[in-house]
Amino acid sequence: MFRRMAYIVALGGALACATTATGQEEARPVPPLPSGVTASLLDWLVDEPAGLGLTARFRFVVPAIAQGTGFAEVEDDFPVLCHDYALPALAQGDVAPDRVIISYAGAPIEFGASDPEIVQFFEVFRIENGICIWEGF
Repeated sequence: MFRRMAYIVALGGALACATTATGQEEARPVPPLPSGVTASLLDWLVDEPAGLGLTARFRFVVPAIAQGTGFAEVEDDFPVLCHDYALPALAQGDVAPDRVIISYAGAPIEFGASDPEIVQFFEVFRIENGICIWEGF
């Protein structure tokens, strides 16, 4: 089983309580991705940002985007990671969020931080009947 660690994060001046699940996710391999890039899980956490409901965030490090791989080249990876990685991890942890956010960063970065030197991409999915439905924003 995995353990959960709760911590407080500042998001744009507001405080949010987040829970990170650690331990079990390291054993789960990242599925093959349509783009062919290598992605490794940095962490995942569950929080309730205003207006989104219970949200699970899966944060991946993808060195290729630091080397110039653009969003258009990796955009098809996000639904695969939601369906084939996030949903099974959440089922094992008995967590049922309303949304899943998948993010890519060119290098490890602390949750909630921004660094102009680190490229980050995000996609949001609504979860309905065990299916990830993309929500453009």
